Amino acid sequence: MNGIVYFAVYDTLADWEIGYAMSGIADPDFQRQPGRYSVRTVSTGRNPVTTMGGLRIVPDVTLDEVDPASSAMLVLAGNNIWPTEAFTPFTDKAREFLDAGVPVAAMCGATGGLARAGLLDDHAHTSNAREFLESVGYGGAHLYRDDLAVTDRDLLTASGIAPVEFARAIFERLDLYTPEVLTAWYKLYGEHDPSGYYELTAHEG
Repeated sequence: MNGIVYFAVYDTLADWEIGYAMSGIADPDFQRQPGRYSVRTVSTGRNPVTTMGGLRIVPDVTLDEVDPASSAMLVLAGNNIWPTEAFTPFTDKAREFLDAGVPVAAMCGATGGLARAGLLDDHAHTSNAREFLESVGYGGAHLYRDDLAVTDRDLLTASGIAPVEFARAIFERLDLYTPEVLTAWYKLYGEHDPSGYYELTAHEG
């Protein structure tokens, strides 16, 4: 797998949820094959969007310019627009990716949008809480897993309180790091164990 990892951006984007994943993919340090992936932001148009934290982002490309065939993954973070029609173009693109066998990663409110679109009905998944997804009336409740992050085939999901676990699932699915580096990375950022830093630097370069 090679290509572009697209991070969807929209007004009310939960910007803190994608920092670990985006920086890990963009930074070649410790990667198994540096340069294998690139990062792009994507939205419905090219006008700036404003995140929950007040950050203004100008999207690199629009959804209609994105072809799953030349993509590595679509990443959808939390937001406040997931229960509205404003999020439909993103769930439509997620369906296009999954139909093409290209991974989609979603967390927090984005999982609610996928649930409304029926995209969680046949994949094991997680979210903020079982009750959160059940409130949308979806058909996948029997596949809900009470975990911070879940990967089932080409669909990755995570709770909104688990940006580190979300990033780890993305890195693992992309085969971004060797298992040793991924273990050290999670030891540092997920377990807050400083020995992970020294294990990482041993692999640098």
